Amino acid sequence: MSDILSTIAAGKLKEVAEREQLYPVKLLERSLYFATQPVSFKRYLLRKDKCGVIAEFKRFSPSRGAINPHADVAAISIGYMQAGASALSILAEKTHFGGSLEHVRKARQLNYCPILQKDFMLKPYQILEAKAYGSDAILLIASLLTLEQTKELATLAQSLGMEVVVELHNPQELEYAQFADVVGVNNRNLKTMTVSVDNALGMLPQLPKEVVKIAESGISSPEVAAMLRQEGFNGLLIGEHFMREADPVKACRDFIAKMQFLTPKPTIANNGGEGLRA
Repeated sequence: MSDILSTIAAGKLKEVAEREQLYPVKLLERSLYFATQPVSFKRYLLRKDKCGVIAEFKRFSPSRGAINPHADVAAISIGYMQAGASALSILAEKTHFGGSLEHVRKARQLNYCPILQKDFMLKPYQILEAKAYGSDAILLIASLLTLEQTKELATLAQSLGMEVVVELHNPQELEYAQFADVVGVNNRNLKTMTVSVDNALGMLPQLPKEVVKIAESGISSPEVAAMLRQEGFNGLLIGEHFMREADPVKACRDFIAKMQFLTPKPTIANNGGEGLRA
């Protein structure tokens, strides 16, 4: 585990322990969203009428510091959806990313597309929290968890109707993919913090053929995005490239329009009804 992940994990465990005292599980279970059927993240990524872009809302990052510290989650999440994003990724980690569970709740109130809660999941309580705040999918980072922990957290999330994105950084973590509804390959090297899409391309042939696949980090041009889609990725998680712009929504709209122009359209024979239901 990298130093930054270790630091984030230690802070997260302390934060979660405090929230468990303040908001017991029985209180979470009274949430409007706890009894609501989540939207299928996987299905939206497979829809033929969608672009596969998962547009991310985040204000800070450990590598870049402040990105867009005063961004409004309501305006940007609605704008992303209207711009044609397949799904939203909302940061819930506060200290290093400027995120909040309230950002997740607000995005859920205002949007019908699926929401991936981007956080550092370490304890079952966080899964229950994610469900209570309206998340449709949660992220499990292989570099943070053992196989047994991943299985436990994934099983709980799936039992609540949510889907699980398991994030891999290297081939040594491929075994974690067995617990995933969606496998994400992060292009960031956790030791050097450098980013290269070669990581996703190199791991793609090693991923289970039947699993839905997304590439994360370092996707900074429509040309690269179109290439990754053509190579076989069903989704592309893009956040910083949009959020660092003065108008993230316009950046997202322009990016998607150009990416779709560069991506060959499916033929009628390949454009069946699979995945067209919400």
